[in-house]
Amino acid sequence: MALLGLLGRKRHERAGFELYTSAVEAARDPYIFETLGVPDTLDGRFDIIGIYVFLVVHRLHAESQVGKDLAQAVFDAMFSDMDINLREIGVGDMTVGKKVRAMWEAFNGRSTAYAAALDSNDVIGLAGAVARNVWRGHAPPDAAHALGALMLDQAARLAEQPIDALLAGRVSFRPARASE
Repeated sequence: MALLGLLGRKRHERAGFELYTSAVEAARDPYIFETLGVPDTLDGRFDIIGIYVFLVVHRLHAESQVGKDLAQAVFDAMFSDMDINLREIGVGDMTVGKKVRAMWEAFNGRSTAYAAALDSNDVIGLAGAVARNVWRGHAPPDAAHALGALMLDQAARLAEQPIDALLAGRVSFRPARASE
């Protein structure tokens, strides 16, 4: 049975990578950093990429097993990329695994906090979660609320996209400023 799980991952590897790449591109929207004041640091970029990947994975989990397999492929693409990026910035081979694990734990914790608020369409809950995680509790006035609203808006857009498009690696995000 485990072999079937690996085959499912391999089958969706390309689409997972393409969905991940689209999430990264959306997360690079200058509005997020310039207007909302998300710190333009390694941590800030990781947090925003994590939000967009979370939104894609959350959408895929609403589907059958094929959606869950694709969600795992997106997750795998993200953490493979994180591993590569850590190595490129000079993190030693002996500590990369520990750092990736810490990133996985952070992503998992954030995803749990975001999912509860997203599932209940709770912009206040999302604002509180992103204020704690993205700004470490020091969000600029209204920025956390705007980012929470952006997440709800992007989740609604993702919900409209057919699973066939997602399985083909195609996803569309609105520009961040369109959520205002």
